[in-house]
Order: sequence, then C-alpha cells, then structure tokens
Amino acid sequence: MDVMNAALGGMQIAQSSFERTAQRIAGVSTQSTPPTQRPDSVDLSTEAVNLLAARNQFQASAQVFQLGDKMQKKLLDILA
Repeated sequence: MDVMNAALGGMQIAQSSFERTAQRIAGVSTQSTPPTQRPDSVDLSTEAVNLLAARNQFQASAQVFQLGDKMQKKLLDILA
C-alpha cells in the first residue's frame, strides 16, 4: 500500500535525522576553550529543536502508518 510505504519512509527519515542530531550533540567537545574557537561547537538549543522536530515527524508518520493499517483491515473486512 503506497500510504504505508510513504509513512514508513517518513519514519526512516525521522530516525536518521534523530541519529545525526544525537551524534552531533554527543560529539561536542568538553574543553574549556570558548565555543567560537572550537571547530566542533554545536548550538544545543538548535539541536534540541531538531530532536523535537524529528520526534514529531516520526510520531506523525507512525500515526499515518497505523491509519493505513486500519484502512487495509477495514477493506479486507468489507471484501470478505
């Protein structure tokens, strides 16, 4: 079913985004140098927003997937 494939793709994209953001956060240096002088400085507020956006995207795609599953079951009930 195309709807379920699209929802699954959305879930995979959200998971990848979440993992990339988590890796950026985990890779933040804990050195005492100022953030502007660190090549790996990360704006944690931006990354937190990215994590929330990925979570919301995953949840929305999961809901679409669940709805597609219910629709498919209902169609099978009607045809049976």
